Amino acid sequence: MTSQRKVRSTVVGLCSAVLSCAAILIIVFAASLSVYAQTFEVPSNRLASQILPPNLISSPYHRVREMVVSYGYMHHFTVDSQFGDFQATGDGALRKLVNEIYAIASLKEFKATDAFLTSVGAAAKAPINFGKNLITNPVDTVSGIPQGVFSIFGNVAEAITMEHDPAEDSRIKQALFVSSWKRDFAAERGVDVYSSNKALQEELNSVGWAAAIGGLTVSAVSMGASATVVTAMSNLRLADSIGNALKEEPPSRLRIINMEKLQAVGVPDDLATRFLDHPNFTPRHDTVIAANLARLTNASGHAAFLETVLAATDEVGANFYMNMAQALGGYNDTVSRIEEITIIVGLTMARAQNGRVLIPFPLDHGVWTIRGSEIVNHLVTTYRAQTGFTGGFDFWVTGTVSPMARQGLAAMGITVTENVDEQLGMLD
Repeated sequence: MTSQRKVRSTVVGLCSAVLSCAAILIIVFAASLSVYAQTFEVPSNRLASQILPPNLISSPYHRVREMVVSYGYMHHFTVDSQFGDFQATGDGALRKLVNEIYAIASLKEFKATDAFLTSVGAAAKAPINFGKNLITNPVDTVSGIPQGVFSIFGNVAEAITMEHDPAEDSRIKQALFVSSWKRDFAAERGVDVYSSNKALQEELNSVGWAAAIGGLTVSAVSMGASATVVTAMSNLRLADSIGNALKEEPPSRLRIINMEKLQAVGVPDDLATRFLDHPNFTPRHDTVIAANLARLTNASGHAAFLETVLAATDEVGANFYMNMAQALGGYNDTVSRIEEITIIVGLTMARAQNGRVLIPFPLDHGVWTIRGSEIVNHLVTTYRAQTGFTGGFDFWVTGTVSPMARQGLAAMGITVTENVDEQLGMLD
């Protein structure tokens, strides 16, 4: 009996202990749920009228739909316009799109003028035969034709043998003029000549071919053009330098310049070639990224950054890395020289001479989600473990973060700087 009482006593004790533990776990779990509810946010869609200035929301040519999809860090916009419906991911992409819509309107307005109609008449009498492409109506050439030919305009002379039709020289000059005219007009209107916007490219090509034959000038097209409403870049020296290069140099020449800049900071030739050949980066992306990496003359890790850049799978990714490179260059020039670039879980960490580490992260509006906090915590913890770093971090974002996100980042030793794109005059 004594043995049975001991067994019963033990069982009762274990049950009591289990029940006590269960009660504690329930209390802890409930408290955890309460903490999570108070500490973390859930991404939710936003309203265009609450996050955008009026000139971005609408114009005589476009309107941004009120409901804006938010992923917790980037905005996705749907834009209705006279020239079709567009999608834009990112505030910068929206600014760029609105400028392009104004440029399309300018070109279409010009096509109703006597000057353009005169050029159309000249073009109709002089069809262009360029290589294997017979363009019988150059005025209506769509973006698909120059897309395949445009990249060789700068090197077209290299493809000509000693024996060739003398008439080809004039056709080459016409093709080169189209390329140059498009770059000049794009620079004046603050748009990207390499834009993926097919509506813009069709208008640029349409007027460009007419200009090549009819002798139109950029100033003639721009005289009656509607003004752009969004500033494409500030008047900072580097932005001006990049803008001038994009205007003056054909793609082949830009490639040579960008290769030289990457070589100068120690990027291996094969890596630089893979970057410059990447299908999701235009010559504009390449030029902005190379120019900003070239600013980091005291740093190591350029190759590591460029390897990461190759992960871009679309234009949104290309824009992300382009803006990240601009943040690196801007911090280097305005705050403290970058000494070492390290990549942790695909994200960039840049140690500077001031004893801090920059985390450049292009975003529109960041909220404090569970997943986001886990990523940031892993990023910081891993970097400290790998490098022995004990200082603070500077988190540079192109947009804003919520108060909760700012507080959560501060708890990890991270100081947030918002809207760095405006401060640095970054290119969209």
